[in-house]
Amino acid sequence: MNQEAEAFRKLIEIVDTLMGENGCPWDRVQTRETLKPYLIEETYEALEALDANDPERIKDELGDLLYQILFHAKISSLSGEFNLRDVIDNLREKMVRRHPHVFSQGKLHTPDQVVHQWEEIKKKEKSHANHESVLGSIPKHLPSLSRAQKLQKKAAKHGFDWSQVSAVFDKLDEEIAEFKEAVLKGEETDIQGELGDILFVLVNIAKFKKIDAEEALRATNNKFVRRFQYIEQEVAKTGKTLKEASIEEMERYWQEAKER
Repeated sequence: MNQEAEAFRKLIEIVDTLMGENGCPWDRVQTRETLKPYLIEETYEALEALDANDPERIKDELGDLLYQILFHAKISSLSGEFNLRDVIDNLREKMVRRHPHVFSQGKLHTPDQVVHQWEEIKKKEKSHANHESVLGSIPKHLPSLSRAQKLQKKAAKHGFDWSQVSAVFDKLDEEIAEFKEAVLKGEETDIQGELGDILFVLVNIAKFKKIDAEEALRATNNKFVRRFQYIEQEVAKTGKTLKEASIEEMERYWQEAKER
């Protein structure tokens, strides 16, 4: 047994012990529902580590994410549904099945060719669900920007899309005008709907330019945090609190942060 397999075996033993009769009282009462928030939390912490490009943090967060997978597999095993071996076997078979250009026949030379083949194979796998929407495979619990982009990509593959990005900008202008009208009229319900429409069109533009909308907003959020923290530091040097600083002062520090 190689070192990786031995390490994995020991980790599984730890999961079995924690979930066993004399294990951890907290672990033993967890369910799929109670673990959902932790799975989401660990996923985002792993993304933060990847954004920071910090190998030590990435190693740690991937471990936490792996534990969540083992935890869910153990819960299913205890209920007699499936076990970790089933999860691994299912994944192994799927990877081989969806990569025929590597494991069986044919050759593909570009990432786009691989993605197209992957989607075609998935479509055949789901052919038994004849009445299932083509959008049915997009998870509902994805972050909204990610889900919007995946929905639009899937619809575009079936011909529902603008042919030119200029047409999307025209649609954006239309949606902004409708949003502005709703705001000026004070129609609260319409305001929310029109704002959603604007964001949805912006995601479509991101799709056209092959930009990941979720990653773009995450990067902007991080940029905002860095610049705002610079404002906090500079205001503190003057002996003031943020509430005591004028908007002109904060704007000046914001511009300094941009230059830095």
